[in-house]
Amino acid sequence: MAKRRYSTVKCKQVDWAVWAEAIGGKRAVFAVDVAKEKFVASLQVAGGRTLVRVSWSHPRETLALLSGLEVWAQAASTLVVVMESSGVYGDALRWQLQQRGIDVHRVSAKRVHDSAEVYDGVPSLHDAKATELIGKLYWEGLSAPWPIVSEARREQLVHLRRLEQAKARVQRERNRLEALLARHWPELPDLLSLGSASLLRLVATYGGPAPLSLLRGGARKLLHEVGGRLLTQEKIEAVLASAECTLGMPCTPGEREQLRWQAEQVIEAQREKRQAERRLVREHTPEDNLQPMRERLGQVTSAVLLATQGDPRSYPSAASYCKGIGLNLKEHSSGKHRGQLTLTKRGPALARFYLYFAALRLIARDPVIKRWYALKTARPGAVKMKQVIELMRKLAKAFWHQANGHDFDVERLVNLKALTDA
Repeated sequence: MAKRRYSTVKCKQVDWAVWAEAIGGKRAVFAVDVAKEKFVASLQVAGGRTLVRVSWSHPRETLALLSGLEVWAQAASTLVVVMESSGVYGDALRWQLQQRGIDVHRVSAKRVHDSAEVYDGVPSLHDAKATELIGKLYWEGLSAPWPIVSEARREQLVHLRRLEQAKARVQRERNRLEALLARHWPELPDLLSLGSASLLRLVATYGGPAPLSLLRGGARKLLHEVGGRLLTQEKIEAVLASAECTLGMPCTPGEREQLRWQAEQVIEAQREKRQAERRLVREHTPEDNLQPMRERLGQVTSAVLLATQGDPRSYPSAASYCKGIGLNLKEHSSGKHRGQLTLTKRGPALARFYLYFAALRLIARDPVIKRWYALKTARPGAVKMKQVIELMRKLAKAFWHQANGHDFDVERLVNLKALTDA
């Protein structure tokens, strides 16, 4: 195969009128490879033939480019700008294009990456080549319109991003506390959950284990007050005993203060996460027909699903809604080899996170689902995690069905009769 050349012309050197004449009233596409600063795009006409590739520095030269695109839009029967859906660096350009009445489409960055070798037999991928692939995918009908979302939706996404950041901070602070306890008090995380109020308040008050030997009475009272009826007397005594015979390295005064401070950081991060959840719930109050599922899944989980996925009624089917969350299955099989089914996880991780814990709560509290889970996991070779994921898929599809006017019925969600008769 002959070697292809991917030369580009700088925006300031483009003769917009000459290329407008070359368009000659045909359909045209301007395929953009988005970057932080150096943008590259190719102008293609119907049939996928490339006329010119343009490079420019964003945002310094973007206004000049937009003026040129307006000239090309007048010369073409239709001009569509196609971009990768990669991050937010292209949002300003997308906004300016749509303000000028130029349609914007998007293609999947994964599709662009996967088609690199198919295009010219070379697996390499660079900016100029990426524009060719983006345009090719558009001509093949593998793009979709990319409108600017409404201001109300953007406000909702603000609260979603705050929750994502708060959740990430909780995990970071917990990891740091876990590392410190592994050095100075390794027995404590085995006795109390790392995110539990009892563990955090104990460490924030006393630091390392050494002070508990002298202040057993105060520590016992603290654990009683914080843990309440959920923390047994046996567990409290085990925690106090672990402080006296821990295998951990004794703390210096500075290390003990660091443990206190780190526990306070976890407490603050968890408080921030709860506040973000409450804000999201206030912003995403579901319609009346979703109230039964809201009661099943919980207010926060329902709000997260609405925030990440939008209106369930905008999806054509329950399967497509499930796919949007990343709960659809993928398989790699060839010949006699049959690969294991796994989740694609292509949707928002936050939605799967909250849906996972909603499934666990229902398994623990709902008698019908608890019975279904027991029957499923009692079968030979059953894997408990697979049953949890199956329930997550069922809940996501039920959320879609209820949004589309169907009544929720737990007996239809999980078919106990089929399991008991098997």
